[in-house]
Formats: sequence, C-alpha cells, structure tokens
Amino acid sequence: MLKFGKLMAMVCLGCCALVAQADEAVKIHKAIEFAKPDNFPLTLDIYVPQTGKKSYPVLVIYHGGGWLVNNNSIMHDMATKVAREGDMVVANMNYRLLGDQNNTVTMNQIIEDVFGGLLWVKDHIAEYGGDPSRVAITGDSAGGHLTTMILTRGRQLESDGYAGPSLGFKPSYLPAGKTAEQVAKEDGLKVQAAVVSYGAFDLYAAAKGGFESPNNAFWKFGNAEPRGLFGNSINANDHPEHYKAVSPIYFVPKASEYKLPPQFVHVGSLDDVTPPSAAQHYVDLLKAGKQPVEYKVYPGKKHAYLDNGCNWAGSCFDKDALWPMEDIIQFLKKTLN
Repeated sequence: MLKFGKLMAMVCLGCCALVAQADEAVKIHKAIEFAKPDNFPLTLDIYVPQTGKKSYPVLVIYHGGGWLVNNNSIMHDMATKVAREGDMVVANMNYRLLGDQNNTVTMNQIIEDVFGGLLWVKDHIAEYGGDPSRVAITGDSAGGHLTTMILTRGRQLESDGYAGPSLGFKPSYLPAGKTAEQVAKEDGLKVQAAVVSYGAFDLYAAAKGGFESPNNAFWKFGNAEPRGLFGNSINANDHPEHYKAVSPIYFVPKASEYKLPPQFVHVGSLDDVTPPSAAQHYVDLLKAGKQPVEYKVYPGKKHAYLDNGCNWAGSCFDKDALWPMEDIIQFLKKTLN
C-alpha cells in the first residue's frame, strides 16, 4: 500500500528537475493532441530514432506523481534513452490529474485518458515510423498502476462509462466508427509487453490508508484540496466496488482465462512509497495464474529512480537508473523484436 503520510516533509518533486535535451540521434515531436475530454487538451510527445529504419517497435510511457503532480516531461530522460539505445519509437503520454478541471477529475477518468491514449497511439504511430503490432507499455509509481490497469481492465469498456453495475470505462479517444464495446470485443488495448516500475496496485487499500486525507502530501503538492477519488459522494467504506474496480490487484486473470503479455516488474529495496512487498504480491498473483513475468528488486534503490535528474526521493537518473534501464531495454528488445 502507498505510504503517503511519510511524504509530508518532501518539498520538491521530480518535475522540478532540469530536463536534458535529446541528442541528434532522436527526433522529438512535441505536444501532439490526441483527445480533448471536456475541452481539456491531452497531449503526448513522440521520440523517433534517426537510424533510418522503416519501422520500429513502440514503447508507450505513463508518468508517475501520485495521480496529482508531474506531466510527461518527467520521463524525458527515460524516453530519450529508450529511443536512442533501444532503437524504439517512444510515445510519452499525458493524462488528466485529479486536481485538474477545478479538482473534479475522478480516477476512472484518468484511466479513460490512459486507455484512449494507447488507442490513439495504435491508430497513428505508423505515421512516425512505429509498428502498431509491436507495442509495449510502461509506467512508474502511479504510472505503474495505470500500466497494469491496461493489462487487467482494458477489456472492461462501456459506452456508458463508469456507471451502473458494470463500472466500465469509456476511453477518451476511440478509433473512428468504433464503440467502446467494439474495441473491447476486438481486444483493442492488447499489447505485446509491459514494464511495471515500482507500481501501485491497490487503490482500495490506499484509500482506506489515507490517500484521500490531508496526510497524503501529494494533494498539497498538486495544489488541490483532499477529497475522494470519485468525488465526495463516494467513499471506500460504503462503495468498495468503485475502488476495487480501479485496482489491478483484484483482476489478475489466470492464463487459462486470458493470457497477459510478458511483464518485467521491478522496484528498489529501499522504496517506502510503493514497497517491494506490494510488487511481490502482484508478481505472486501473476505466477499463481501462470502468467509470464520477470521480477527484480534493486538493492539500495529508493523510489522514483526513473525520473529526470535528481529528485525528492533521493534518486538520480544518471546514477540510479543505469542498471534498471539496461534491464528494461534488454527486456523490450527480447519481447518486441
């Protein structure tokens, strides 16, 4: 479970770090709009290797920040490194945060933005040299949660969205002429691999543990008043089904029911925000279901080691991400090529 109370003393987030410029080996297409839910523009940046290939495998990145802070620029260093050293097209995604739109965004809407962004990438990435049949997804911390939501809940799509007993999701972007139900039937959010970096898996437990309270410093960092993930009329005690529906840990399928793509799950041994015990529980469920997974705990590493520069968690990309990035790129090459 996320330990938000320990974050109260943190005063600087990774988004404050300086963003390095990509080298000439990578061309970046900035701020491409993929959807505009409730007139809120959602954008992504696309990183394209300049090695002259006709087609590249694709990595889609979802940033972390407790669903309340940061944007895709925090993953610039990772995106550049994967594009340059992994020889992949990288789609670095934005999504709405809880504090956006006057602090009214709900967790299901964030997930719908994430689902829609992946559908847009699959529809359009060929225009940038990406191969839509070779797509991996990744995210760190909150982004790890969103990554695993694609894997475990990406077939729970409903045109009515998060309403009624189904608690389905209506992606913020849908392919032309297709309904959410048609996308679900076609398994339109299926990917070929996933990297889950120190992820969060249980928002029901997080809410019960104080996520929605002032003890969660991310509300302060995001300049938003603490509130429920689904507004003040829904709470974890009276409406557990809402919270569990956005928690991947409750929906890990057995391979006999649905085969998930290969996953690489990793976390730092000293991470006290999304601790190794949470990752281990997720991995144990995958293994019990005979799903393909690789798991690594990096000794001495804390939280957020994939963020740009040096950050509030005491992690620095140039030092702490070196070993994990080598493993991530190796895993992606193995699974996508």
